[in-house]
Amino acid sequence: MTDVTKGQLSARDQHLTKRGLRLAQFTVGYNVIEGAVAIAAGILAGLVSLVGFGFDSGIESIAAVLVGLRLAARLRSGEADEDRERRALKMVAGTFFLLAAYVIFEGTRNLISGETPDNSVVGIVLLIASIVIMPVLAYAKKRVGIQLNNDPLILADAAETRICVLLSVSTLIGLLLYAWTGAAWIDPVAGFVIAAFAIHEGREAWEGELVEDDD
Repeated sequence: MTDVTKGQLSARDQHLTKRGLRLAQFTVGYNVIEGAVAIAAGILAGLVSLVGFGFDSGIESIAAVLVGLRLAARLRSGEADEDRERRALKMVAGTFFLLAAYVIFEGTRNLISGETPDNSVVGIVLLIASIVIMPVLAYAKKRVGIQLNNDPLILADAAETRICVLLSVSTLIGLLLYAWTGAAWIDPVAGFVIAAFAIHEGREAWEGELVEDDD
């Protein structure tokens, strides 16, 4: 980030930083709605994987808020505060671990109790929408990050959005298989897949490896 760290943003970098900020703001708005719908639909249907996906949307919103705050601070001061941005990434990593703990707990409880969830058409439609929208958003973020000399904060945010795509796919497969077969164990197992993603990416974000492994 040659221009960003010298104390004064160039006109080009200021324009790109504003674009990154707008993408973060869109991420917050979209994921708040997506998360609320997913959690409500998941609770009504008793689908732990859908509830877990909703919590992941909330986590992505928190991450986007942190990214947005740091980008707004850059625009005000004309430089990046690397220490604060590193702490922000660690806070994002911690939320991944919280998500994993919740999904593992609920999935294990459902397996032991033998509870049978309902199907959720709303959940399936929501996941399909996410699979369409999230890759476009992730690409836009990655492009901005690369143009800002491989900005680590924006690229990490792009990587997290791509994780949302993977979680959307895995959750959708789980819901479709459950709707097709009626096997109650599929939903908790789909939740465990989400937990595995969360633990892996949380560890990499915590260790600062998420951006290095971006591709």
